[in-house]
Amino acid sequence: LALKYPERVGGLVLVATAARPRGNHPPVSMWEEVATGIAGMVNWVVPGWQWNIDTFGKRSLFRYLVQRHDPETYHYLARAAVPAYVQTSKYARRALSESLQQRYNRLPALPNVRCPALVMAAECDRYITCESSRETARAIPHSTWIEYPQTAHLFPWEISQQVRSDLKAWLDRLDGEQSGG
Repeated sequence: LALKYPERVGGLVLVATAARPRGNHPPVSMWEEVATGIAGMVNWVVPGWQWNIDTFGKRSLFRYLVQRHDPETYHYLARAAVPAYVQTSKYARRALSESLQQRYNRLPALPNVRCPALVMAAECDRYITCESSRETARAIPHSTWIEYPQTAHLFPWEISQQVRSDLKAWLDRLDGEQSGG
């Protein structure tokens, strides 16, 4: 949208994304799939239960999605991440998978982005590597880069207060710049 209709976009907030996405997720075992299902279901019923986190969560695919295996993070997973995952269409999942497989690359177009952008990424993201997000930030002329240490792909649920604070500060600066203040 920012490239096709620049007059309609006042700013971009890019979270765990990249114009040339690359992942470094290891192969998934059957046990990890089973542990993920169990961890997710138990966490849905008893959010943040430490026994579930230690027994299944840390051995499941959650270990690639979050780095902070604490009750607060798992509460967010139960309330927000699981519903978001369930609501994500098969088309969106397929688009990500295909872009990774086909080595999708929109980097050459990014110097044409006119609006400011906030690019946020997690140091330990295995789905969209931090480096591929950083590369995107470097290619956008008016971008602000934030890398969150010791977090993974679902960092907005791991460190929600920090992300919210950083987003608000960026929006306030953007509003001030656009209003001439």
